[in-house]
Amino acid sequence: MASLNKVYLLGNLTRDPELRYTASGTAVTSFGLAVNDRVKQGDEWKEVPCFVDITVFGRTAENCSEYLNKGQPVLVEGRLNYRQWESQEGQKRSKLEVVASNVQFLGRPGGGAAGGGKSSGASPAASQDAVNDRAAGEDDIPF
Repeated sequence: MASLNKVYLLGNLTRDPELRYTASGTAVTSFGLAVNDRVKQGDEWKEVPCFVDITVFGRTAENCSEYLNKGQPVLVEGRLNYRQWESQEGQKRSKLEVVASNVQFLGRPGGGAAGGGKSSGASPAASQDAVNDRAAGEDDIPF
């Protein structure tokens, strides 16, 4: 039987990214993301946040650490990861997080663009598509 583990989240950072490195030198960045859901309570609609921990590796992790700050909107593409461990006090702990494969920087709080909305994890195929689009004159579209 086949399975699929893919997540897309659009939200705002709840804290500044924290960069660290593994023993082998791989960059690892973690940050929190708030994704709002709208629910109707009586006659009013309310925003109910869902808080998600995000982990990013490699060059994308370094880019996130350098260019993102608390409050910025991002689009995260990744997979769910369930971790279990035992605390120093001997308690069993677990956590469900998203391991991001791509983080799209959408802008700064208040509307300004951050780095032109560039992606920190663009695939080579996506980059080639962008080159082909420019070559075809599609960058002349006025919007």
